[in-house]
Parts: sequence; structure tokens; C-alpha cells
Amino acid sequence: MRAIMLLSWMFHRLGGLRLVRAACVLVLLFCGSAAVQTKDAGDFKFAILGDRTGGAFPGTYQEAWKETDADHPDFVINVGDTIQGGNDETLDSEWQRIQELLVPYRNYKFFFVPGNHDVWSLPSAQAFEKYTGRPLHYSFNYGQAHFVVLDNSRSDFLPSEELSFLKRDLEASQKQKLKFVFFHRPSWILKVLMQNPDFPLHKLALQYGVKYVICGHIHEMLRFELDGVTYLSMASSGGHLREPRTYERGWFFQHTLVTVHGDTAEFQIKELTAPFGQGRVTKPEDWNPAGLKKSVDEEKTVGAER
Repeated sequence: MRAIMLLSWMFHRLGGLRLVRAACVLVLLFCGSAAVQTKDAGDFKFAILGDRTGGAFPGTYQEAWKETDADHPDFVINVGDTIQGGNDETLDSEWQRIQELLVPYRNYKFFFVPGNHDVWSLPSAQAFEKYTGRPLHYSFNYGQAHFVVLDNSRSDFLPSEELSFLKRDLEASQKQKLKFVFFHRPSWILKVLMQNPDFPLHKLALQYGVKYVICGHIHEMLRFELDGVTYLSMASSGGHLREPRTYERGWFFQHTLVTVHGDTAEFQIKELTAPFGQGRVTKPEDWNPAGLKKSVDEEKTVGAER
């Protein structure tokens, strides 16, 4: 029924050849684990952008793209919240502004993740698919790596259908050496913080060898480890920073460059340069659930001395 509704809407809004192209997106959306296959890349690098919204800080997202472009990644993926959203009547104009903003970077393949500011209703879901060219959940291979994008834009948890899609997709992609899972809301955060492995996402990650689970939403840079799986909350790429707004607590604007070598990935988490930041560069290992490890360790040392 949902597919019929979307095709009907696309027929009236897109028409002709554009409808055929949009139908290809629907095939990915409703057929489950079919992965978009890219070239055999060997070693490669890709960029991760954090949330642009909510409460976009003027000029920050543009700077994040400018600095990302200077790294010349093979492709770019985000963690959701590209538009401010919340109003079905402004959907087209908001996405059209994003398309204009991204004109200088059309040479990059851009993989969008649906965030709660992007998708909150059926019209907003349809607009996301129309303007990004991506279904709400999908996967793709790049060289030896496999990437899965899930949709929890309208739920604080991963819906059962998303977990079912993930299981089917990972089952079909076991030959890929390195696996990443992206979605917007870090629904895993309390379980992982308590070092509790008893939840479906983590069990699937262990069963199929997922190395990284990467989310956005809270705009704070944090790293969690559980049973060899790295869980990352990415800092903002334009969305507002919350108190205490300090770098050491993970509150900063960034873009991240990931270099893949075989079955390993090397992350460079790059704070934006002035006037949006100081250009500091860290690795996931420098962070923990409390923020920047060096800062936390220094505070513990000072406290002990007192």
C-alpha cells in the first residue's frame, strides 16, 4: 500500500522519465537487502558530516563542506538532520536550498541518513527520498567495506522493521571485510553505557562482524566500546551546541575523514578552523563517554592531588 501511494504521488509530481528513476529508489526501499555496488576501491577514504540542524549555526555547514572538499574523500555520508523541517508546507523550499548549497560539491557521491528534522510525516518521507535520491533505509558496498543506513527518524528506538532489514542485509553481505552501520538517533547509548550487550542491534553486530555503529542527533562527540564494537556519537557540523559548549566535553563543529586500509579504518575527527573552531584533530580513541580522555584524566589527577 505504501509503495502504491508513493508511486501515485511520484506520477503526479515527477512524471515521465523522472518517475522511472524514482521507481528505482522504491525497488531499493521495498526489496530489502539489495546493496548498491560501487567500484572495487582497495584503500579509500570517506567523510562523515554531523547534523546540520536543529538550530543551524549560520555558515558552519558551508565551512564543513569546504574543509571536507579539501580532503578529497571518495564519498561523503552524514548522520541525518539536513533540513530544519517540522512543517510539511516548507519541505520543497528547504530541500531546494540544500540542493543549491551543494552545487559546488556535485562531484561527490553523498549518502544521506534520515534524521528527525528530515522525516516526521509521510510527505516529509517522500520529500527525503525525492531530493536525496535515497530510500529511508538502504546499503552499499565500497571496495571491501559495507555500509548500512537505517531509519529511526520517527522513533527513539530502532523499529523492528529496521532490525529485520539489517539482519537480511548483513546476512547477504558477509564477504565484505569491514562493516559500518549508520542511523540518526543513538538508541543504543544507555545499553552501551551500562556495558549491557543484551539488545538486538548489538547481537546482530557481533553475529555479522559490524565494527562501527555511527549516529548523530545529540551533537556531541562521544565514543563507547562494547565487545569490540565501536559506537560513535558524532559532533555537530552546524546544529547548535549545548551547554557547557566546551571542546573537551565533545561540543564542537567538525567533519571527519575516515581512511580504510584492508579491514581497518583510521578516523581523523577534525574540528572546524576559525572562526568556527581551532582546527584540532583527534581519533575516536581520544574520546570516551565523558568526553575527551586527556581532559578527563587530567581532572582525575587534579582531584587526587587535592
